[in-house]
Amino acid sequence: QVQLVESGGGSVQPGGSLRLSCAASASISSLYAMGWHRQAPGKQRELVAQIRSGGLTNYPDSVKGRFTISRDNSKNTVYLQMNSLRPEDTAVYFCNAIVWVGTSRRDYWGQGTQVTVSS
Repeated sequence: QVQLVESGGGSVQPGGSLRLSCAASASISSLYAMGWHRQAPGKQRELVAQIRSGGLTNYPDSVKGRFTISRDNSKNTVYLQMNSLRPEDTAVYFCNAIVWVGTSRRDYWGQGTQVTVSS
């Protein structure tokens, strides 16, 4: 079982920046991957950033060049630095951890943190 606690959400004007944090109850270096997803009202949850145990990162085109995922293994914390925010980035952001147990994949989720981009 992995517990995830997000923080750092809030309201910001277009063009602004926010940094989200996700503290894990387990050693993140042992996890297959950690990531951030978001869900806007009436839309499906979508991946916005992922970092694998080896350090490989993955971003969709919609956030590439604006968002950066990073981690601090000593603090078991993953960060999402969001720059040049746009109104369409408004959503609830969820931290995600992926663990493989044998051939079974297990996903763990945080409670979510609201990000609102508005003038």
